[in-house]
Amino acid sequence: MSVLQVVLYPDDRLTKVCEPVTQVDDELNQFIDDMFDTMYQEGGIGLAASQVGVLKRVITIDIEGDKTNQVVLINPEILESCGETGIEEGCLSIPGYRALVPRKEKITVKALNRQGEEVIYHADDLFAICIQHEIDHLNGIVFVDHISNLKRQRIKDKMQKLKKQLYRSKA
Repeated sequence: MSVLQVVLYPDDRLTKVCEPVTQVDDELNQFIDDMFDTMYQEGGIGLAASQVGVLKRVITIDIEGDKTNQVVLINPEILESCGETGIEEGCLSIPGYRALVPRKEKITVKALNRQGEEVIYHADDLFAICIQHEIDHLNGIVFVDHISNLKRQRIKDKMQKLKKQLYRSKA
């Protein structure tokens, strides 16, 4: 198991639509373990494969953060949604920034689990919000795409400066 490098906004990989997973195998399960390690290391509650540079439809979630209720969604698809809600969301790919994002209050999602079996979750509250946030990533959408152009551009400019500083410090 290892911690993967989180891709920082505005990296182009975050704007790409991820490809469906065609085979659930040991290699994918190792990658899922690495995603969980990365998510916990970075202090997140959800992570999409695209956030670590892999353009596959895989999500890891643990809204409690205690490793006892890990959720893996492979090729997730929202079947139903209702209600309106929203919270200030953050993102491991956009550290230090939060924004209010409108979301559906309740969703039903179908996916494969890490054994390749179909699962259905009826999610609400933070779990539903997290699933929607991560599915957005799989579709090439980051939470700042839901805010005004002006705010998004300010965040983009600041993130580009941060990335330059990080690259300089590693050199």
